[in-house]
Amino acid sequence: MLNPILHKSLILLVIAVMCNITGLVKAETTASHSAATEVSTGTETANLAVASDSALPDKAEALEKIDRSLNPESYVSYKKIVNIDTKGIKKEFVMYVGKLGTDKVLGSFLAPKTDVGRATLRIGDNMWLYIPNVKKPVRITSLQSVTGGLFNNSDIMGLDYSDEYDCVDIKLEDGKYRLELKAKTGSVAYEKLVVTADMQTFTPERIDCYTSSGMMVKSLHFKNIVEFEEGFKRPSVVETDSPLYKGAKSIMIYSQMKRVQLEESLFNISNMAKYQELR
Repeated sequence: MLNPILHKSLILLVIAVMCNITGLVKAETTASHSAATEVSTGTETANLAVASDSALPDKAEALEKIDRSLNPESYVSYKKIVNIDTKGIKKEFVMYVGKLGTDKVLGSFLAPKTDVGRATLRIGDNMWLYIPNVKKPVRITSLQSVTGGLFNNSDIMGLDYSDEYDCVDIKLEDGKYRLELKAKTGSVAYEKLVVTADMQTFTPERIDCYTSSGMMVKSLHFKNIVEFEEGFKRPSVVETDSPLYKGAKSIMIYSQMKRVQLEESLFNISNMAKYQELR
């Protein structure tokens, strides 16, 4: 017969062993559950990322929608350009503009009086300025400005973005589409554009403009959406500022934009003197 003390010790030893085994089983179960949860969470996260990427629109189609959110393929419109320099001095211009297709834009100055009769023409990368009493139109470049403010000729005589840029990246950030555009040729005013656009309408809210060195030279801000014709709304105001000219600002205000199919023959340097008659 076992000694009572020895018998009691054996009982305590068995209880201790059983407790250890129970603890190990619980630990293993907990670890297994945690690992399964981590795997499940990781899988769900990966699936969400894939779903998010797959939900993004095609890059080329998104850029085309941005173009059409800003203007019909062919139209006529009035626009006022207000330049405010770093000293607060303001100068205003009024133009009548027309666009045909993706690569043709004309313009006629209506104000101020000193500029009445001047006209602009753009066909693709080629731009001209007509000045009354000068024998023939003069060639101008995209980085120059016929109004002298922060808007350059590329901004004033803007083509479809898809005509000059490729969309190389699109992502969703803070409920907006963010598109990165890269210039198709070296003759374009900006090497890169970063467009922030509304998810539903693809209307730009902001476009940051960069040089080939990666320096941001300008930001365009699109404001005050107006319905110009039934079924066509767009921002009526575009403001630009530049970190290179702090305190300066230029504003472009659109009015009476209408879908019109202009005659192809108008987009010829020999007809620029007649642009005053278009209104």
